[in-house]
Amino acid sequence: MRANQANQASGARWWWAAGAAAAFAAVGSASAQPLAAVPTSIASTTTSEDSAGAGCPEDTVFDNGACVHLADAIDDGPVAPSYANMHHEPSGRLSTYEQIPKLPERPADYDAYRYPIAPGLPGGHYVVSGYDLDRPDAAQRRGRSLRHVGHGGVDLPQTKGAPVRLVALEHQEGPAEVLYTGPLFGTTVVTRHTLREGGRLRDYVVLFGHLDSIAAGLSPGATLNDGDLVGAVGNTGSRELVHLHLEVRRVRDGVDLARVAAGGQLVAEVVSVVCDPRNVLPLREAGR
Repeated sequence: MRANQANQASGARWWWAAGAAAAFAAVGSASAQPLAAVPTSIASTTTSEDSAGAGCPEDTVFDNGACVHLADAIDDGPVAPSYANMHHEPSGRLSTYEQIPKLPERPADYDAYRYPIAPGLPGGHYVVSGYDLDRPDAAQRRGRSLRHVGHGGVDLPQTKGAPVRLVALEHQEGPAEVLYTGPLFGTTVVTRHTLREGGRLRDYVVLFGHLDSIAAGLSPGATLNDGDLVGAVGNTGSRELVHLHLEVRRVRDGVDLARVAAGGQLVAEVVSVVCDPRNVLPLREAGR
């Protein structure tokens, strides 16, 4: 069902170039419009049988080629809307992009969530740099060593070699699947997670970036359960800080990940939309 293959790609980021007039028009809309049509090479094929529900019985929906039982409300997550935003790169170029900000009901405190590594900051804190793509241009992260403005994940400092373990996302069904291992954000592992949201299944991809090493034997097609080893914390591609870059992206409707051939394409705007990870990370249990 999920025979995916991924190869190395370089220079991939979630930003895309657009003219200033188009950028301001997009940001002024109530919600983001599709930034580009999904290429037919990575789009799912829909038949008339699909449209008719494939004869699925009551209380089920046709999803990914099968009749799937609708989840009870307690097992079903909300669908976070996406919005357009923009920022100026150090060169002065205006970039616009689509992003999914934190849902209002989710805790703002990063320490309220579970992460793939143990806390690495004094006082038991985790995050040194959080999600800021939903901020105004002037408030987005900038630095002398940054090639891009803005940050679409969370940076989690730890000692080099510390274990990175998979965290199952909220409303996830089944294990996660490894889509890609190799150079992307330094040495990177990308996993696919299927979540129940709004009465249907939706795919998310999670990036584990700047790893020192990847877990032995881990390759595309492998499955991972909560707590399984992904790799070790490092600083590949980010020499200034030993940390884990954790990024979450929601796969666009109509995209067939089996047809996404390169690792960098997984973070392309036509394939996935960057998402505040607090929307889908599980909350920490008392005492954990």
